[in-house]
Amino acid sequence: MMNHLLILSVFLSSALFYGGDAGITSSFIRSEWPAIDIPLDHYVFKVPKGYNAPQQVHITQGDYDGKAVIVSWVTPDEPGSGKVHYGTVQGKYEFTAEGTYSNYTFYKYKSGFVHHCHVSGLEYDTKYYYKIESGESSREFWFVTPPHVHPDASYKFGIIGDMGQTFNSLSTLEHYMQSGAQAVLFLGDLSYADRYQYNDVGVRWDSWGRFVERSTAYQPWLWSAGNHEVDYMPYMGEVTPFKNYLQRYTTPYLASKSSNPLWYAVRRASAHIIVLSSYSPFVKYTPQWHWLSEELKRVDREKTPWLIVLMHVPIYNTNEAHFMEGESMRAAFEKWFVEHKVDVIFAGHVHAYERSYRISNVRYNVSSGDRFPVPDKSAPVYITVGDGGNQEGLAASFREPQPDYSAFREASYGHSTLEIKNRTHAIYHWNRNDDGKKVATDEFVLHNQYWGNNIRRRKLKKHYIKSVVANRIAN
Repeated sequence: MMNHLLILSVFLSSALFYGGDAGITSSFIRSEWPAIDIPLDHYVFKVPKGYNAPQQVHITQGDYDGKAVIVSWVTPDEPGSGKVHYGTVQGKYEFTAEGTYSNYTFYKYKSGFVHHCHVSGLEYDTKYYYKIESGESSREFWFVTPPHVHPDASYKFGIIGDMGQTFNSLSTLEHYMQSGAQAVLFLGDLSYADRYQYNDVGVRWDSWGRFVERSTAYQPWLWSAGNHEVDYMPYMGEVTPFKNYLQRYTTPYLASKSSNPLWYAVRRASAHIIVLSSYSPFVKYTPQWHWLSEELKRVDREKTPWLIVLMHVPIYNTNEAHFMEGESMRAAFEKWFVEHKVDVIFAGHVHAYERSYRISNVRYNVSSGDRFPVPDKSAPVYITVGDGGNQEGLAASFREPQPDYSAFREASYGHSTLEIKNRTHAIYHWNRNDDGKKVATDEFVLHNQYWGNNIRRRKLKKHYIKSVVANRIAN
């Protein structure tokens, strides 16, 4: 009963909008596993059997609308085949696509052969089986394409950030895989290999690829880059930003007319997802600024009502860690987010969880106007999910007093899910890793910004809210 009351309380505070009500700072303190990386001889990093067997397999969306995937993998010893065999019947592969490969060095580390294969012309809402071969070694996987782009297409996303490869990371990954989500929105900071030096940097990029393969080979992870992907290490002679990341993890940036794989957009089911790069130029007249200006014009809320933005550095953050680091991007883009009524913005970077009410700070122009965030029904909800489990540990120091715009915050590891029900409502969960157990901790109904304006649709939402609350209390 207490759990139902907590859910109802969180739900009502979100549904009724923030009007000066104090937010919640969780007092929960967990005894997490040590924030150290899992040893390389652990089973989670196991190299697949067979000479030159494909490893580190991962897929991502391969086009604008979800009818293609990019399959990526590494062969450690020689190039092998660059082909992907695929079909709709297990063991029967009617089609073949051929990709490209490359390898690179980082200090004295020499990578395996990194393959990327574009598989296109897929049918919506279909399960495909695929096989990757390398000589006598082959491995088989599967994935499911999304439903066709439609305003009422339901879909469930997972949200993970700042993951790393510790036992806390493993807990997050295993719990996410039990969630029933169909794709991951990844918020940057993948392997934390930059915490190492010299050849160990490349080794830990390899181990992370094997670590997450149990999920990434079977469903698309939509990537965004964080500071731990920069890998700027002049003491090793490595000064090309994002070198390891861009060699290994590709994105469908050209499909959204982007000039750079670090920022791009896709449409998936009823969602239009925009990925921004916090560590690339974004001020006025830069390529990312120009691209975002045009991409927001291409958003069609009649077809994809849910407008979601991903970035690494949070715009609103009440933690002492990385406080105000997102201020420059807020100044550049917040006005656009409000004008276009973005539904939700997910960020990582801060190793804790936090959710805001709908607020904005667009009225202040340095010389006049409100100098603090105020309630704004046209603004996004800002959610920080930088709690994937990496070796830097939790950011446990929140600023006091808690600002009015901060709805809920807690320093624990975990992951989130966003389950889109239709064009008007989505169910959001944040799940805490409580000493190895998954615990649903923050939960609310997210109202769509575009379809909530019509009076008739408001009545529909009101009826839907009553049904959801009644059902949750009854169960």
